[in-house]
Amino acid sequence: MNIFRLAGDMTHLFSVLVLLLKIHTIKSCAGVSLKTQELYAIVFTTRYLDLFTTYISLYNTIMKLIFLGSSISIVWYMRHHKMVRRSYDKDQDTFRHYLLMLPCLLLALLINEKFTCLEVMWAFSLYLEAVAILPQLVLLQRTRNIDNLTGQYVLLLG
Repeated sequence: MNIFRLAGDMTHLFSVLVLLLKIHTIKSCAGVSLKTQELYAIVFTTRYLDLFTTYISLYNTIMKLIFLGSSISIVWYMRHHKMVRRSYDKDQDTFRHYLLMLPCLLLALLINEKFTCLEVMWAFSLYLEAVAILPQLVLLQRTRNIDNLTGQYVLLLG
């Protein structure tokens, strides 16, 4: 554990809290890319496959559970919550995010620390996380309407 990891974890945690605050209080996901949220759910699911097999620390386990739970709950809110899903603009969120996954998987198969399932999925999650923000940035460029909470979310996520 070092200060950079802690700072990275905390800024990511704050970004997720800002987004959940927006979705929960305003009952709106306007300006938020579902495609980016789905990519982050995939990132954390593939990165934390070792959650139940390898114990590192209580902090590590709690942060893994928070990141997994929050990313999955954001996707659930945007897809299934009666009020929130109406505010999602799928006509603007048209980035083909599935096209990002194949190159990331191929790169993970070629460049990894050790050629095991967990290590390849870990590498895949790192490569995918690097590009997961792209659908959100494209959506913001298209709509050109950024509210404060969405802007703070993107800033903290970056």
